[in-house]
Amino acid sequence: MIRRITILFLTFLSLCNVNAQETPNAQQARHMFMTAYNRVFGEHGASLHYKVNIANLYKTEGTIWYKGKKSKFLSKNSNGWNDGVTSYVTKEKRKIVEINYAKSKKKDKYEEKFKFEPDNYTYSIANDPEGYIITVKAKKGVDGVKEARVTLDRQTRDPKFVRIKVAFLWAKIYITNFKSGNLSDDIFVFPRSKYSGYKFVDKRKDD
Repeated sequence: MIRRITILFLTFLSLCNVNAQETPNAQQARHMFMTAYNRVFGEHGASLHYKVNIANLYKTEGTIWYKGKKSKFLSKNSNGWNDGVTSYVTKEKRKIVEINYAKSKKKDKYEEKFKFEPDNYTYSIANDPEGYIITVKAKKGVDGVKEARVTLDRQTRDPKFVRIKVAFLWAKIYITNFKSGNLSDDIFVFPRSKYSGYKFVDKRKDD
């Protein structure tokens, strides 16, 4: 489940390079989105701790690192490394390591289901005691993400809170310990020796 929410979160932010909007409010919203995007997904890299709550039905938390096409996450039941070429995901309870191509066909198919097209949405920004809230709403007839709200810290412009609505459910993502820059590529290399006792399942042949 956390991989699905992570896909939504990444796709939502990484595709926010939209055309100029009609109102100054929408233009400001777009500008602040791009600033947040560059801080999180730029070549310098970033890290953050997340807590996910899906309609009070599912909760989880962990830490994620990003740098370009590379990523890493650590959570209670599963850890993952993506060096831009190969993806390794551990299943801690089952002591399994699943191996996939970083850009697998299965992954692409799933992301297509939740594809976020910037022109299919309207944008606005509002001031709030919690910070700046940027709201993105789907136009009539658009499938997938129906609405998203991102709260940015008023002083640092760091992402603090993300709410994403798909169908009738809201996924809430609380963000803390956000840091941007100074990430070594070594962070994204799978530590194979640490998992020598695990069963390795190579799924690349299925792509």
